Amino acid sequence: MMKMKKALALVLASVMLVLTLAACGGETAEKLVMGTNAAFPPYEFKEGETIVGIDADIAAALAEKLGVELEIKDMAFESLIPAVAGGSVDIVLAGMTVTDERKESVNFSDSYATGIQSVIIAEDSAIASIDDLAGKIIGVQTGTTGDIYCSDDYGEEAIKRYDNGALAVQALINGQVDCVVIDNQPALAFVEANEGLKILDTEYAIEDYAIAIGKDDPELLEKINVALAELKADGKIDEIVSKYIKAE
Repeated sequence: MMKMKKALALVLASVMLVLTLAACGGETAEKLVMGTNAAFPPYEFKEGETIVGIDADIAAALAEKLGVELEIKDMAFESLIPAVAGGSVDIVLAGMTVTDERKESVNFSDSYATGIQSVIIAEDSAIASIDDLAGKIIGVQTGTTGDIYCSDDYGEEAIKRYDNGALAVQALINGQVDCVVIDNQPALAFVEANEGLKILDTEYAIEDYAIAIGKDDPELLEKINVALAELKADGKIDEIVSKYIKAE
């Protein structure tokens, strides 16, 4: 009987040790997995192998508010909505605009930024306004709102699609397209990095950026909106944006 009591005591001690380790952080922290397309400066881009930018910093701040670890997955832009709808990522931050078509597949958080669709042209281009785009070949990044708007406005035959904005801009430099329609902040970065380009004075469209979340996770949507509201109220969102977009 004494041996059985000793054995039972050892088992109980082992169980208590496991529980103690777990309480002290022995278990892996819960993760928030973010999908993005890291070719969209200043919202997301790579420094070495690290993904940085406005969206990455906002996601990190949200994860901190929620008390979870952040993991960022880089993928093609057009695969982001299927990824979050299918549950392979929890959220998408990718300078993504809220559209009726996307809302059929995912839920969106409250807006955290306003975006402008701009038109990049060569400095010697005959294109002087949005009205001059008719009959021109327009470069876009596949699956973006620039792609959606331009294909709706000018037809598929007017559109050349590229995997990212940099490839579209290179096509413009090479004379393969007449202009590129893309979000304004990346447009500014591309024009600064490439001589002989400029941005039309008139914007193509104005839109809201928000966080995409799967329709089967309304609880996460609510938590994200609460945390986002707190980050706006305490000035953290403005601080992050001003870190990457300097006031003129």
